[in-house]
Amino acid sequence: MTTITEVLAGHAPSPTTSAAEVEARAEKAPVLVVLDDDPTGTQPVAGLPVLTRWAEEDLAWAFAQQVPAVYVLTNTRSLDPDAAAERNREVARAARAAAATTGVQVVFVSRGDSTLRGHFPLETDTLVGEVAAELTTASGATLEGHAVDAVLLVPAFPDAGRVTVDGVHYYVTDGEAVPVGETEFAKDATFGYSSSDLRDWVAETTGGRYAAAEVACVDLRTIREGGPEAVASLLESVTGGLPVAVDAVTEEDLRVVALGVLLAQEHGHTFVHRVGPTFVRALIGLEPPAPLDPDTVYGAEGGNPTGGLVVVGSHVALTTRQLADLQASDVEQDVVELEVPQVLDPARRDAHVADVVERVRVGLRTGTVVLHTSRALVRVEDGAASLDLSRQVSAALVQVVRTIVDEGVGGEAGTAGPRFVIAKGGITSSDTATHGLGMSRAMVRGPMLPGIVSLWQPMDGPGLGTPYVVFAGNVGGDTSLTDVVRTLTRGATR
Repeated sequence: MTTITEVLAGHAPSPTTSAAEVEARAEKAPVLVVLDDDPTGTQPVAGLPVLTRWAEEDLAWAFAQQVPAVYVLTNTRSLDPDAAAERNREVARAARAAAATTGVQVVFVSRGDSTLRGHFPLETDTLVGEVAAELTTASGATLEGHAVDAVLLVPAFPDAGRVTVDGVHYYVTDGEAVPVGETEFAKDATFGYSSSDLRDWVAETTGGRYAAAEVACVDLRTIREGGPEAVASLLESVTGGLPVAVDAVTEEDLRVVALGVLLAQEHGHTFVHRVGPTFVRALIGLEPPAPLDPDTVYGAEGGNPTGGLVVVGSHVALTTRQLADLQASDVEQDVVELEVPQVLDPARRDAHVADVVERVRVGLRTGTVVLHTSRALVRVEDGAASLDLSRQVSAALVQVVRTIVDEGVGGEAGTAGPRFVIAKGGITSSDTATHGLGMSRAMVRGPMLPGIVSLWQPMDGPGLGTPYVVFAGNVGGDTSLTDVVRTLTRGATR
């Protein structure tokens, strides 16, 4: 076992750079358009808009909020490569058109998984191509693209124990630092890999297009001993859109990198970013928001007098442990299982989903309902088939949620819906937001736990007014789901 203390031996202590220093430098920086490949990228932030639709008018609305960053939920981690590339192109072109009509500049951020799963390098390749292209807006104005100098790889997510040291990405739990290539996430059926050093990972995922030796590294010594100027100098030496691996262990490390990026941008350099959740917060100079409490979530009205709905689709081991902890807790709850084999059987699907809807509806009248997919993992032969299976199961979960939201706990339109909705897992969270609650625009209210688990306020759709919690499958401790449910049920009338 290697500890994080051993990994950091010989390195200088964390810097003391404040969020205010970055915020002051970023005041005139371009707006970040964050293409989030699942909705869990908003966990560390608050007060920012998130879109599940990317028409030009939606992005113009988001820019009109006068915020430093805008999230666009692309859900591309659930798509095949061709569809993922096309969605990135659509968002980039709509964002550039909206930017032209609203008079803002934009920088693209591709938000991927902090455990390295997702469509890389496809998504950043697509965005680099779009930045470099001439684009014509709907108004007929032509925007001249600028060549991208570097693609920054910043998967570190310190709040959740994902750190990068000397180019090697680690998953840290209880002080133990496990190279990410040795974790269950590296065995993902669709996005699996073997490398933990980001330079080797780039060589692996690009099929050798970039050799590991070609990948620059903003290492911890540069960050902690050289500061923002040294980071900027290193970044300014990179051209041609080459990937750059970035170390970070603390929020302060990320802020030093952010200042270096902003300095290099002021000197005319252009970047596309591939990041875990936290770097956006660092890059805009946002203080880590405090976890929300029931009074802040519900306000004076106190929320609906019904139970809350917890929807669990993720199958990673941590989620299964969190689900078991919730079921063993003293939280008043009914547990309803969506049986995957029945969902995948066309002859049984509709009847099973209808039965699940009725059981959920009855349970919500008296307490919280935990709706989860069966835990026995259905194995398939390849990544494409795995994604298709996930989409079928997610569609069934979403159908249950949408029926409850549309018809209410009473079974007819106009009756009260769930007090809250929690969705556990990336694809589950995205589909629940977009199709289950029917939202296209929302505001990120803040985290439910320190730095993780995001609560959104839907700004439209049938789920308007329902607190919606986006809970990644691979974050938190064993009791985290229980803790969030307890917070949201506190003060509920039964």
